[in-house]
Order: sequence, then structure tokens, then C-alpha cells
Amino acid sequence: MACVKQVARCGETVGRVVTMIERIPESGGTGTVDPAEIARFSAMAAEWWDPDGKFRPLHRFNPVRLQYLRDALCDRFGRDKRERRPLSGLSVLDVGCGGGLISEPLARMGAAVTGIDASAQNIGTASAHAAESGLSIEYLEAAAEDIAAEGRTFDAVVALEIVEHVADMALFTESVAKLAAPGGAIVMATLNRTPKSWLFGIFGAEYILRWLPRGTHQWNRFVRPSELARALAEAGATVTDITGVSYRPLEDEWRLGRDLSVNYMMTATRTAAS
Repeated sequence: MACVKQVARCGETVGRVVTMIERIPESGGTGTVDPAEIARFSAMAAEWWDPDGKFRPLHRFNPVRLQYLRDALCDRFGRDKRERRPLSGLSVLDVGCGGGLISEPLARMGAAVTGIDASAQNIGTASAHAAESGLSIEYLEAAAEDIAAEGRTFDAVVALEIVEHVADMALFTESVAKLAAPGGAIVMATLNRTPKSWLFGIFGAEYILRWLPRGTHQWNRFVRPSELARALAEAGATVTDITGVSYRPLEDEWRLGRDLSVNYMMTATRTAAS
């Protein structure tokens, strides 16, 4: 609690820092892949499944993300979320799958899962863990535009906490939309670009609470909900839901709600084929 108060006391510096970092630096990447981002996550690939390691925040975050995913996909495809395997028969693509923290639970819900990541190390970790867990998941070292160029489509495309790390957000969103079959679902999650998200998502999480390694996020790459919704619309998808995800320090848990100021999740339906 003391740490949270310490973060809050730094609020008066946010506006000044935000002004300093408004300019988005060149990534040096081609397509949607940013080599620096891939290298950063590749270096931590062995720690994906350590609940107390560098990906501890995602392990704590996962239950609420999976709740949202399950409910969104069940609503879209008329499934009963109380079933043990409510996603049986659905093909799902997990874009930026990392070590498989989302791919594996989706497979356990019955989905035929394909996970892609531009990091060979992440794909190696994900494949090995799936094999150890007895799960059949197709893992590919690829970017979203690579799979889209092959003409493959899926009932649902999931892209969580990745859009803020890509080199070309417009191309990434266009590729994600193309990967969803007409009428299919798209679920994305990212961080809003607000002073509060810098305060809690970067300064608090990386420098004070040490939840994440320093440099994990760049505030100027965070995406406002209006920007993401517009990009999806331009790519032929209609947003059907936007839900905030907030951390409750007293309960030490994440919850879904109306507050979009830091983290949020978005569901869209592919309405056009192109």
C-alpha cells in the first residue's frame, strides 16, 4: 500500500514527463516486427512459466484476461460459458503468443489453437511447455502479416498486450483483421495512452513496484481506445465491446470494469472480407 501511495505522490510530474516523450522514436523494424522488442522478450523466454519471475504480472493478470476471452467468444458464437470445453470446434489464433500463457488455457477450453510469435525463443518455450502438458497447439515463428499473406483465417483472433510493442500499428491491426474469418471475433488488449497509464503502467510498475523490467513499455506506443477502434474499422471490423481492467491494491487482484484509463480489452467482429 505504501508503494501505491508513493506512486500517487509523483502525479505532479506526469504532465512534464509526458510532454517530453510525446515524440515516437523510429523503431528500425520492417513490417510489424520491432527487432529491439523481439530481442527484449527473447532474452526472458526461459522465464515465461515462472509465476514468480519476470512475467509474474501476466500470471496475476491471466485469470481476468481469460474470463473476458471466454465470455466474449461464448457470446459471439452462442456457447455456454459454463461448459467445461466451451470453445470446442473453434479455431483460434493467438498473435504474439509468447510462452503460451493464453494459448494453453484456450486449448483446454476446447479450441484448436495456433500461436504465433516473432521470437524463435518464445516459440521454443511455448512448444516445449505444451508438449510437457500434453496439449496439441500449432506454434509458428511468424508475424501477423506473414500468416495473413498465406490467406489463412480463424474463427477468432486474439492479440493481447502486443499492439503496444509493434513497429507499425496500422499494418498490425489490418493483418489481425484479415486473419479473422468474416463474422469472426477479434479480441485485443493493450494500455491506454493517458497520464495515469504512464504513472501506474510505467513509473509504478517498472520503477517503484518492480513488477516489470525497466524499459518493458514505451508510453508513446500506448494506444487510445478510439485509435484502436478506428484502426479496426478501417480494416473491416466493428467494435462490439470495450472493457477496462483495473488493479485493486487492497485486494491484490485485477478486475474488469468501466475504467479504461490504464488497461483495457476490446472485442470486434469482422464484417468485411478483403
